[in-house]
Amino acid sequence: MAQISAWDHPEPLALDTAPLPQYGSGSLADLLPTLAAGLGVPGMTATIGELTPADRVCVFLVDGLGWEQLRAHPDEAPFLNSLLGSSRGGTGRPLTAGYPATTATSLASVGTGLPPGAHGLPGYTVRNPATGELMNQLRWQPWAPPRPWQPYPTVFQLAHDAGVHAAQVSSPAFASTPLTKVALSGGTFHGRLTGEDRMDLAAEQLAAGDRSLVYTYYAEMDGAGHRYGVASDTWRGQLMNVDRLAQRLAEQLPPRSALYVTADHGMVDVPFDEEHRIDFDEDWELGAGVALLGGEGRARHVYAVPGAEADVLTVWREVLGEQFWVASRDEAIEAGWFGPGVDERVYARLGDVIAAAHDDVLVIASEREPKESALVGNHGSMTPAEQLVPLLEVRS
Repeated sequence: MAQISAWDHPEPLALDTAPLPQYGSGSLADLLPTLAAGLGVPGMTATIGELTPADRVCVFLVDGLGWEQLRAHPDEAPFLNSLLGSSRGGTGRPLTAGYPATTATSLASVGTGLPPGAHGLPGYTVRNPATGELMNQLRWQPWAPPRPWQPYPTVFQLAHDAGVHAAQVSSPAFASTPLTKVALSGGTFHGRLTGEDRMDLAAEQLAAGDRSLVYTYYAEMDGAGHRYGVASDTWRGQLMNVDRLAQRLAEQLPPRSALYVTADHGMVDVPFDEEHRIDFDEDWELGAGVALLGGEGRARHVYAVPGAEADVLTVWREVLGEQFWVASRDEAIEAGWFGPGVDERVYARLGDVIAAAHDDVLVIASEREPKESALVGNHGSMTPAEQLVPLLEVRS
């Protein structure tokens, strides 16, 4: 039996083994268009065929409530787990978040009804082609004009224009952020500090119209997962609170209503050692020819120095190809990672090289991204733990 030389590189992961999001039939981008079609909003198509229309619809999005994590904690979330069979119209199946499985991308997909390649928020941080700088799309820093960045109307706006009572109930801190403007605006925004107040007001807003589309949001579970991990007591405590909030809202639904509990992504805990956390700032091979490192630890956009694109792809594949799906920009587009197509204005926002984690690993950047590099729980890639999100249903 031939020995493997230290100079031999095992075959990298084949790109066609990446589990693609179910764009067009079962992704987050398909949810609001399906619900709005059931409300009679012109131009909307019901692509999640399992869902039955309702006159009043509420989406309760819990940041970081992954399908796999929910199923693993029946004691902490008895109400939500009792609804697992209702997921996706009674099929008992989850939705997929979309790539990358990260908050800014997913919220834009929810609100616009479009995949990332169209709405143009394809990562946590991406290059702004107009300035050459990395832009954080969650915090919108450095600032860029919101409407040119994401020019499509939201489903809420289209519903409002069609006479549907549209409302968002969230933290007051999100009332006027650029991300809210481009992803979740339309109708009226109502800021409430506590989860209980949001649930109560969401029920009131549902009842405020004969046809209603209401969105409400809870962020704290994601923060607990990032800081302490999804195996922590703190995260489990947040799950218990979410379970109570969902039941509180479900018990107040007005007649002819449907409540859908979903999420923007799941999460995985990554061990703190060199095997699982590969430090870009200390790896000269990965850094060679790289002008900017974008994305996040499990979903990297890598921007090469002009002329070095092929070399950077080769090196990243050789170094990481067993643990990450590593694609060129055009390969990722052709494979459908960002949806069925990518708008021209979005093309240069994508990395020259795109790396999506397969194993429980990260490419951190301890000097450039000290806070992100210290997170316990992480997300972004196409693994089931990150991609799969519930679509739990309660009807009145």
